[in-house]
Parts: sequence; structure tokens; C-alpha cells
Amino acid sequence: MNVKTRRKQKKSLRQIIAMSFVTIVVFGPIYWVTMSAFKGPQEIIRRVPSFFPENPTGSNFERLLLATDYSTFLINSIIVSSGTMFGTIAVSLCASYGLYRLKIPGGGKLAGIILLSYMIPGTLLIVPLYGTLNDIGLINSHAGLVLVNVAFTAPFCTWLLRGFLQSIPSEMDDAAAIDGAGPVRTMLQVVFPLLAPGVATVAVFSFVYAWKEFVFASQFIVSDHLSTLPIGLKGIIGQYTVDWGLVMAATVFTLLPSVILFMFIGRFFVRGLMNGATK
Repeated sequence: MNVKTRRKQKKSLRQIIAMSFVTIVVFGPIYWVTMSAFKGPQEIIRRVPSFFPENPTGSNFERLLLATDYSTFLINSIIVSSGTMFGTIAVSLCASYGLYRLKIPGGGKLAGIILLSYMIPGTLLIVPLYGTLNDIGLINSHAGLVLVNVAFTAPFCTWLLRGFLQSIPSEMDDAAAIDGAGPVRTMLQVVFPLLAPGVATVAVFSFVYAWKEFVFASQFIVSDHLSTLPIGLKGIIGQYTVDWGLVMAATVFTLLPSVILFMFIGRFFVRGLMNGATK
């Protein structure tokens, strides 16, 4: 065995060890939560943990659906996350097309300012945002929460679509203009169908952002029947006692929509991030 072969083997071994470590760190908590959701209360808090449920039970999921308002929180989160996703796609597509495709005067500087706004910590804007939403009557409403979420996801997504737009030849816009298509029609009928990976990336990013968002939802939503999942999960945890079975079951159900979404368009998301970073 020569030196070059030995170096390749050592490099492969280091890569395997690194990937194994990352896999354990990322999927370990998910595995533990999933297994715990099928355990009884005593087995969950036992001093010596078990890696598999000794007596698997679905009582935690049954109690979650029957004894709590989890289904209401789930529907609210789906409404807010879907609204954020579609709103972000619409805003970021129009903004990126106008800034990076139409080459308006000062578009480059404006694009930099928009991206800079994404870096402002959201907690600093809670008070002015609350006053603004209160003035327009959107406090304690899903519409107000969607509006705030879109305001924080659209700047990054606008910049993200820049790489995808640059990969589409501008001659296609010229050809559409010769055929009599205006900017809006060109964007919707020519450019938009070619942006599938970019739109998928924006959709996943905005949906997951709204799905797990806690700070704004806890401040701008007052009524329990309008609360989203992060707020609902906080309510399941008691002040002095914690029903870990309910918490684990709720966590598993909360993970499912994001996992299902990623299963369908995850390949576009990964490809989109890579293309957006290299273009």
C-alpha cells in the first residue's frame, strides 16, 4: 500500500467520523423525542433511560388531541405559515425582478438597504410594530402576524432570488417585449416558470420561519383560540409540573408538517441554496 492510498483512506475515515458525529448531533434529539412520545410517564422520567419504548403506547397522542387545544393551534399555525409563504413569494419575486431585472436607477443601492434591514434584530422593533398594528386594527389577528413575518422574510428572499434571476438569459425578456408582453406578463409567464428552485427555496424558508416563530406571536396574539403552535406548546408546559408525554407527542406532531413539506420540495431547496450561493 503506497503513501497516496494511505492518505486517501485516512481522509475517508475522517470524513466518515465527521459525518457520523454530525448525524448524531442533528438526528439524535429528534430520535429521542420521537421515542419518548411512545413511552409512559414513568419510563420517560426514569433515571436509567431506554433507547426504545419498553411498552409502546399511543396514549400521549390521544390525550394531546382530546384533552388539549392542539388541533386549534395546529390550524392557526398552518394559516399563518401558509399566508407567510405565499406573501413572501409574491413580495420577494416582484421586488427581485424589479431590482435585479429591470435595472431601475439606484436599484443596487436599494437592494443593499433591503438586505441590511434583514440584519436588524426583531426584538428591537416589537414596540413600534405593536403600535403600528394597533393603529391599523391588526393586533390579535392572523393577518397582522403574517404581515410582520413577511416583512422579516422578504428582504433575505429578495436577495436570494437574485442568483436565480441572473441565471436566466435577459434575451428572453427582450423576446417577450418584442411579442408585446409588458414587465408584469414577462415576469409571470416567462421568468416565473423558470424560477422553480428559487421559489421552492423561498417557500421552505418562509414557511419554516413562520412555523417556529415565537416572539411576535406571543406579543401580537392575545386570544388563546388564535395562538399558534409555539405559544400552544408553551401553554402545555405547566408552571410547577411538566407532562413530558404530552410535550413529546406535541413536538412530534409539530415536526411533521415541516418534514412533509421538505420531502416534496427539499431537493429544490438544497439545489436552490447551492445555486443562489454560486451565481
